[in-house]
Amino acid sequence: MPFTLVTIPCRSDNYAFLLHNDDTGQTLLADAPEAAPIIAELDDRGWTLDDLLITHHHQDHIDGVEALRDKYGCRVVGARADRHRLPPLDLEVDPDTEFETCGTVASVIDVSGHTVGHIAFHIPQAEAAFTGDSLMALGCGRLFEGTAPQMWESLLRLRALPPQTRICSGHEYTAANARFALTVDGDNSDLVDRAARIDAARAEGKATVPSLLSEECATNPFLRADATGMDAQVDLPGAEAATVFAEIRSRKDNF
Repeated sequence: MPFTLVTIPCRSDNYAFLLHNDDTGQTLLADAPEAAPIIAELDDRGWTLDDLLITHHHQDHIDGVEALRDKYGCRVVGARADRHRLPPLDLEVDPDTEFETCGTVASVIDVSGHTVGHIAFHIPQAEAAFTGDSLMALGCGRLFEGTAPQMWESLLRLRALPPQTRICSGHEYTAANARFALTVDGDNSDLVDRAARIDAARAEGKATVPSLLSEECATNPFLRADATGMDAQVDLPGAEAATVFAEIRSRKDNF
């Protein structure tokens, strides 16, 4: 792959992501929690910023947009449906469409649930998806605006991506997500192993994102609401997957 992916810690627990095309020299940023650490990373690498992709309107994902636009003149890309509460957009995009960025093609995925109008960006050639606060490492975003069935459908869209896709999510919540996941899927040996690796990584101050979609499919309870036995695990034998998902999300809200 001619791409370099860089995870940038921001604020207290946010992440932003740089994707650099090593052949063309173009660089994109996914979300802008704050400008300073992103500028520092770009300066250290001698890169400029061509595109800034916004997943959703929450302030901890857009605070740095204007400072970065002012410094680099980058094109700001976001959801047409959410333009009324995003910084001014240079390119408005819709779900199920494609656009060119960073010398390749990105597809736009509707991942409403955490917010209505939340989108994810999948860049097949880079084997990366920028999911914001929809699908997260061992978790998913809290349902501030959407419904549980809506979020379940969003997660199914992401689950259908190639298994080698790197899921670039917006926060370092993984250790807490793992502790919860073990309460609903504790017999999952893959999850038990992953939780131990997460604890070790965090003890060394290492980021736990991005994560591989294949590992999320095997261990993330929010992606496994339709897995055999998960309905019984949450005391809902025979329930539909969306109902099981809603119960898992409710339990996490109260964990």
